[in-house]
Amino acid sequence: MRQRSRHLAALILLALTPVPLAAQPAAGDFVIPVTNLRSARGQILACLVATARAFPDCSRDPAAHKLIVPVAGASAVLDFGPIPAGTWAIAVIHDENGNGRMDKALMMPKEGFGFSRDAPVRFGPPSFTQAAFALGGEPPAHMVIRMRYMF
Repeated sequence: MRQRSRHLAALILLALTPVPLAAQPAAGDFVIPVTNLRSARGQILACLVATARAFPDCSRDPAAHKLIVPVAGASAVLDFGPIPAGTWAIAVIHDENGNGRMDKALMMPKEGFGFSRDAPVRFGPPSFTQAAFALGGEPPAHMVIRMRYMF
């Protein structure tokens, strides 16, 4: 009987102990939601660059801010941390199979993609200028990256 009382007391104490929530972004961090994911599989590969020559393939820019974010539903959140003022552009891939790259079929993307400012996609990715936004002391209000899928 005493053993049960101790277990019950331990469970009550455990239930009353505050549980830390997922880390919240710090004030001043550049945080962007990604919406319209067609599945909860895989990961989001994101790239934030400040030069046109590195957009949308940030492998050409050693100063690019790169993120890999696991997908956990129909949306995800990109937290780039503090970013200095300047002109930036974001390219995002929904890497559904987790192989770390954009899969294609007949030169067309098989996986999702998105760009800052919801830049239009015509016969290839948008230009840096189409996706570029100015970042000053505060992150741009209401910026959301919407995923698109060709197949």
